[in-house]
Amino acid sequence: MIVYDGFKTDFLKSCENDSIALEIEANILSKMGRHTPKAEFRSWENSLNYMYKVLNDDEIPNDSGVAIEFNIPQTSKRVDFIISGYNESNEPNMIIVELKQWDELKAVDGVDALVETYTGGAVRKVVHPSYQAWSYAQLINDYNASVQDRRVKLHPCACLHNYVRQKNDPIDSPQYKDYLEDAPVFTKGHAFDLRKFIKQSIVHGDKKDILYLVDHGKIRPSKSLQNAIASMLKGNKEFIMIDEQKVAYEEILRLSLLCQQDYKKRTIVVKGGPGTGKSVIAINLLAELTARDQMVQYVSKNSAPRQVYLQKLKGLMKKSSVDNMFKGSGTYTETGLNVAHTLLVDEAHRLNEKSGMFHNKGENQIKEIIHSSYCSVFFIDESQRVTMDDIGSVEEIEKWAREEESEVSYLELQSQFRCNGSDGYLAWLDDVLDIRKTANYDLEGIDYDIRIMDSPVEMWQLVKDKNKMANRARVLAGYCWEWLKAEQNNTDYHDIKIGNFEMSWNLGSGEPFAVSETSVNEVGCIHTAQGLEFDYVGVIIGDDMRYENGKVVTDFTRRAKTDQSLKGIKKLFKENPYLANERADEIIKNTYRTLLTRGMKGCYIYCTDKNMEEYLKKRLEVKHD
Repeated sequence: MIVYDGFKTDFLKSCENDSIALEIEANILSKMGRHTPKAEFRSWENSLNYMYKVLNDDEIPNDSGVAIEFNIPQTSKRVDFIISGYNESNEPNMIIVELKQWDELKAVDGVDALVETYTGGAVRKVVHPSYQAWSYAQLINDYNASVQDRRVKLHPCACLHNYVRQKNDPIDSPQYKDYLEDAPVFTKGHAFDLRKFIKQSIVHGDKKDILYLVDHGKIRPSKSLQNAIASMLKGNKEFIMIDEQKVAYEEILRLSLLCQQDYKKRTIVVKGGPGTGKSVIAINLLAELTARDQMVQYVSKNSAPRQVYLQKLKGLMKKSSVDNMFKGSGTYTETGLNVAHTLLVDEAHRLNEKSGMFHNKGENQIKEIIHSSYCSVFFIDESQRVTMDDIGSVEEIEKWAREEESEVSYLELQSQFRCNGSDGYLAWLDDVLDIRKTANYDLEGIDYDIRIMDSPVEMWQLVKDKNKMANRARVLAGYCWEWLKAEQNNTDYHDIKIGNFEMSWNLGSGEPFAVSETSVNEVGCIHTAQGLEFDYVGVIIGDDMRYENGKVVTDFTRRAKTDQSLKGIKKLFKENPYLANERADEIIKNTYRTLLTRGMKGCYIYCTDKNMEEYLKKRLEVKHD
């Protein structure tokens, strides 16, 4: 959908009449039913008046097409500005311009394509404008049949008209080189250069014909995208399915393809605990359904699993259109009915009600995902809800599926822990942590390397030794130590201090915690580890879970002030102390249960509470008669 379109002459006239922002505002209200915030209105006025200056050149054809706020089909992404026409050889071309109001930014070292700038009322990490423009062009290339069939050439760029570029500017840092080559950035004082960039590809006008083609193009994954993800998956041992994983995969595949044939909505709930291979199934489905001409995406609330699985697929490849197949769960607040064929929702227990930085967008993430797709697949483990905002449950999925008239199917996976009696370890943990009573009072007959350590130093040393084998061992901890934003990239600052043991929380820059070679020297938390698996983990249980008077107790007051997972608990405690303690108890125990099940081969535990340490040691020593 295009919010505004016209010839170049129409656009110039609207700018001269000071009506362009008003026209866009009116179109957004009529087409999308959305009122425009004042800040967005002002940004149109500023940016579009700059584009008026750029296009006010007789060599740019008057009947070139101009589109503003083009909503990329099947997504909630909107391209700011498009100019369409033909080149000297009469080949169809489109210039994609990403417009920014920024006047400064900082490069973020060690992370692909991220910068830091002031936006949304605070300094935040966001994608480099070249990456954003390139990714939008790639998304259109990969899924628009008209672009593929008519061989429309897309030329992305970014325009930061308030940004004064300096020598050795951070926007030109070496890590952004690949994206800058594909999508150059034009800054303040460089209107002539942007005009030249446009004139290289737009020589003859198209009377908006190319815009019409693209706006009405069918959704179809390109052959290059299909081949790219298929080749990434081929021979990648990380994603080999075993036993019932393959059974579940085939059933989900069957139901999804059925939706593609009869256009009926279906929702699939896949229940499975730690180590059941939920993510492996999702990635395999992502590749296979794309090969079957579906628009399919992998969705998760946490960015950690998205980053890790994407990197495992891409390997050393830096740029890939596969990036666009991995989405956050808040992506679908403004997408229409059935815009995607299949959405594969990993860690569905972590879904929230509202979306956005300030939790003020959308109605309900579960509803929006079901609404946006013919087939919605929710991989869920209700025992892994670990924040006050987590609403993911089978009951909640069923509720919204009914409202969206989506047929619900159920699948269940058994644990694939690499040890004998793996479900026994999970049941033992539930019993030990007093989550639920089970018959697994001890670990007799279970081949799993679990040890209770006397010191955190001893535990860390053991994790480091295990990590030498395959870089698949990490230290994790409960959120009982402050995580200072100002020090999040400082390797010399140690957030966690226990006696002579000092370590930093995992750094905010660099590769994802799960794959970085240096992460063994950092401590991960629930947000960086959930949804991921290691061979071995060391887990620090803090003072928020102790052993007192013969039982395991939790204490939310011992959580760090920087912990957002229990945000709102103090207010709830004042209103209803019993409910607050019940909610906090569930979240804290679920958090440690999740951390203690990240290691597929072994887990080494250190407790800050000595009573808890002795309790766990006794539970390990106990044998049934």
